[in-house]
Amino acid sequence: MISTIFVRRAPRDGRRGVLVAGGWSFDCALGRSGLRPIKREGDGATPIAAMRIVSGWFRADRMPRPQTALELEPIGPRDGWCDAPTDPNYNRPVRLPFGASHEAMMRDDRLYDVCLVLDWNLPPFGCMRNGGSAIFLHVAKPGFPPTEGCIAVAPETMRRLLPRIGPSTMVQTLA
Repeated sequence: MISTIFVRRAPRDGRRGVLVAGGWSFDCALGRSGLRPIKREGDGATPIAAMRIVSGWFRADRMPRPQTALELEPIGPRDGWCDAPTDPNYNRPVRLPFGASHEAMMRDDRLYDVCLVLDWNLPPFGCMRNGGSAIFLHVAKPGFPPTEGCIAVAPETMRRLLPRIGPSTMVQTLA
C-alpha cells in the first residue's frame, strides 16, 4: 500500500505537476494559480498541504467499481458539492437540486469518472469560510490543462494508483 503520494510543481509550468507514488512518477494538472500555501475560495490554487483521502466517487454507468481499499460510492444525478462559503453546507456533498452555488458531480466529460475527496478544509477538522472547497484528486482533461485547484491525473494513472492506495494514504503537495 502506498503511504504517501507526493505532488510537486513541474519545472517549467506551475500549473502542471509531477505526482510521485510507489516508485512511479506521473504527470498531473494543478490549479490555474499553481501551488499556494494559503488557499481561498475561487483563487484557482492547489493548496500546499498534507491531505488524507477521505472518500470518493466513481461513474458506475461508465465502469465497474474500481478495485481499491478506498470507500467509493457511485455518482448519481442528484450528487453535488457545495462551494458557497456562506451556506451551512459549504465544502460538503449535497443533494441536487440545491439552491446555493455548487458543483454537479455527474459530468458529461470524464473528469469525475473517479473523484477522490481530499480532506482540505473539511468538517469536522475545521471548515473556514472562503478557505477553499472541493479539492479532489480526479481524472485530467487531455493535455493536462489547469484545474480550479484540484490535482488531476491521466485515466491510466488513476487505474494504476487505485489498487495501491487506501484510507491511510496521504497526498502531500510540496512547494
